[in-house]
Amino acid sequence: MRLLHTSDWHLGRTLHGVNLHEAQTAVLERICELVEDPPDGIPVDAVLVAGDVYDRGVPPVESVQLFEWTLSRLSAVTTVVVTSGNHDSAIRLGYGAGLFRDSIRMVTDLGQLDLPMLLEGSDGVQAAVYGIPYLDPDHARVALAGGGEPLPRSHQAVVGAACDRIRADLADRTGVRSVVLAHAFVAGAEPSDSERSIMVGGVDRVAGTVFEGIDYAALGHLHGPQSPEGAEGSVVRYSGSPLRYSFSEQEQDKVVLLVDLDAAGPARVTPVEIVQPRSMATLRGRLDELLGSADFAGAEDSWVRVTVTDRVRPDSLMDRLKSRFPHALQVFHEPDGAIDRGRSGTTVVSERDPRELGSDFIAYVTKTEASGGEIDIFEAGFEAAVRAQHRSEAQEVA
Repeated sequence: MRLLHTSDWHLGRTLHGVNLHEAQTAVLERICELVEDPPDGIPVDAVLVAGDVYDRGVPPVESVQLFEWTLSRLSAVTTVVVTSGNHDSAIRLGYGAGLFRDSIRMVTDLGQLDLPMLLEGSDGVQAAVYGIPYLDPDHARVALAGGGEPLPRSHQAVVGAACDRIRADLADRTGVRSVVLAHAFVAGAEPSDSERSIMVGGVDRVAGTVFEGIDYAALGHLHGPQSPEGAEGSVVRYSGSPLRYSFSEQEQDKVVLLVDLDAAGPARVTPVEIVQPRSMATLRGRLDELLGSADFAGAEDSWVRVTVTDRVRPDSLMDRLKSRFPHALQVFHEPDGAIDRGRSGTTVVSERDPRELGSDFIAYVTKTEASGGEIDIFEAGFEAAVRAQHRSEAQEVA
């Protein structure tokens, strides 16, 4: 059986104010081509999209249309399984799921997580594919408690409970390979600057051992392709995002993963590169060097982050840099020899851990280091606001 694993499309996202719709269309076109015309001729039996289809709960119309176009194209030649991520509105993403053709499975409801899609590959291998939508601990700890006391307020508890339900269902399915899609932060994996924090109670990670007994865990949430340590006998992988969404991803090779499952034995994973519509570059130097040196010629068509080191900040800095680097997104002025007081420039602050963000904000406002109690209050307020947003989205759809 051949599967294609991808995640974190983040349709509707911008990069420092730049609309990425054309770039996202290009990478999804490439994914469709890989499925329609596999490079080695082996047909893809299913495409697995492990969450964060959209970048926000209410995506732009053009992003909804792009997802519809991609889903229609893929489902014409294979089966598609999609789960919701922490950026998605699960209700909106899952709307109409009951009306879709058999080749489309949208898993956005907790009640579906132990109801697998049963697949038979072109080679006769059978697999049960389960989807775990993103689990917000404050909701899932009650929903997954089975009528008893709520589970502990942690990602570890709720993802572990979801996997327990899946293993219970698998116990009655002999000779069937198991695949789980999950949107979570597995301990030992490396984050990027462009992921939204899912921290609750100061903890955002789950142990890879929650996937024990699962043949292949197709993960989403982290944007770099990687292999966190999992349970013995299980293959656990992040496909990463197919497009670069921050300069911290500048050196990442963006891929989708081709996963081969035989009737027995471990899953075999082959990354396939997704060529980026535009490269990224980080430049540093005096303005005259940046504008005149041939050393920087290769970055002229890239999205660039620039640090200018002139002793005095040059006039019309952004405009002058854009005369050579029209896709400059971030510009910083850091005079050589100056004391580092933290970067300031024409850039949007990245999403960060709310405790770190709160500590910086309190220190900036009060000019003194934030106390633990102040940070606790800030974090509680942040989490309350996120819960309120989720309730508002649910009520709006209802």
